[in-house]
Amino acid sequence: MNDRDLMFMPAHKQRQLIVDGEISSVEMTKASLRRIAELEPKLNAFITLDEEGALAAAREADARQASGDETGSLNGVPIAVKDLEVTKGLRTTLGSTFFENWIPDYDSVAVERMRATGAVILGKTNTPEFGNREETFTNVAPTCNNPWDPARMPGGSSGGTAAAIASGMCSIGTGSDGGGSVRLPASFCGIFGHKPTHGRIPRFGGQAKPAYNSAGTSGPMSNDVRDSAILNQALSGFDARDPGSVKADVPDYLSDLETGVKGMRIGTTMTLGISDVNADVAEAVESAWSAFSEQGANVEPLEIKFDPVPRDAWWTLWTAGQVAMYGHLADESPEDLMPYTLDMIDHGKTLSGADVSAALRDVQNLQLKMHQLFEEFDLVLAPTNAAVAWPHLAPPSEIGSKKNDDQMAGIDYGAIPFTMVFNSSFNPASSVPVGFGEGGMPVGMQIIGAYDDDATVFRGSRAYEIARPWVGTRPVVS
Repeated sequence: MNDRDLMFMPAHKQRQLIVDGEISSVEMTKASLRRIAELEPKLNAFITLDEEGALAAAREADARQASGDETGSLNGVPIAVKDLEVTKGLRTTLGSTFFENWIPDYDSVAVERMRATGAVILGKTNTPEFGNREETFTNVAPTCNNPWDPARMPGGSSGGTAAAIASGMCSIGTGSDGGGSVRLPASFCGIFGHKPTHGRIPRFGGQAKPAYNSAGTSGPMSNDVRDSAILNQALSGFDARDPGSVKADVPDYLSDLETGVKGMRIGTTMTLGISDVNADVAEAVESAWSAFSEQGANVEPLEIKFDPVPRDAWWTLWTAGQVAMYGHLADESPEDLMPYTLDMIDHGKTLSGADVSAALRDVQNLQLKMHQLFEEFDLVLAPTNAAVAWPHLAPPSEIGSKKNDDQMAGIDYGAIPFTMVFNSSFNPASSVPVGFGEGGMPVGMQIIGAYDDDATVFRGSRAYEIARPWVGTRPVVS
């Protein structure tokens, strides 16, 4: 088997090859590193590559396998880690020049648990500064490119992980999602990405300052659904270092993965009551809905309206959080921060305590609204974003038939209006590839579930994957 075919193989199948003795972790890791060496100059998916550390971890994985001792669910499998996750002994930049030489002496919870699976960490993937853009560019690394068209952006802020997986540098990785940062790049790059229920994966060390946890969560990214379910299972569970982590037992995300969607009530919406979408996105998403009715689900349109628009509260809390975490850096040397981070901090400094309190009230009302919605539906289907990936720093001028002039701090919210709703509501949501739009670029669809019902989201995602397989599609740069 050549390197390309091996790296496009799902992680759980790579793991089985190791178990069966058909390949060693060292051999598989070397194949991944060769792929990175070949493709990285075109994509800039990694900020820091750890070849020596990866090969050492692979040798340890092979030794565990040979000993006959119990091994973890991803033992020996190469994995990419977003550079917002703190990694002991491995440079962690957070996409910022302030941290470009930081070598932490501890791991984030997600990385601790990743290592416990036996996965081989290849390095740290590209991210905008502090995860603050829907595009992946920063001062500490070259701009990340989309494997389907390197002239276009891969999405953000987990763009590096998405580009690495989509191009076949590796088959699985982690991102983080505070406003769509797993789902957006998954959609733009044509892979699977899952934003877990808020609090299921503890955030300690997930972005340097763990106390701020209003919307963000680590999340798995992969070529297929099972791989993400496996990783989500491994990363979930209470940790006292994150006061926002869920104390309840972790559900089994794998036992019902193949049971399908027959009898489920599934709501569909093209706008979420928030925004229009471009015609190519609408065509691909609407076509995907029939896959669920064909499998026996009761699929029906839903009407939903928000007042106020959920993004407003999300924006208030996000920018207030930027002041709390990074405001001191802006005071010390603003010239070393990216303009989009400075804009967020500047906005956050204008907020009053009453503004933040009102935003928290609106978030609680949103959570109630979502609870009521999922008393009626098992799953909701909606576009991941309103447009396909655009050329670097050139977002679409129109969305649907309307002028696209919805930008804040440089972020083009007009083209990505749908994801941050579920960061504020805490609901689990995945993005699955559903086809291609303008320029042959991938289109993604969100599959959203009730609070703490990630299992049903994975189940619905897997049902769609069976009905409309996407694994095996390979981009231009691969």
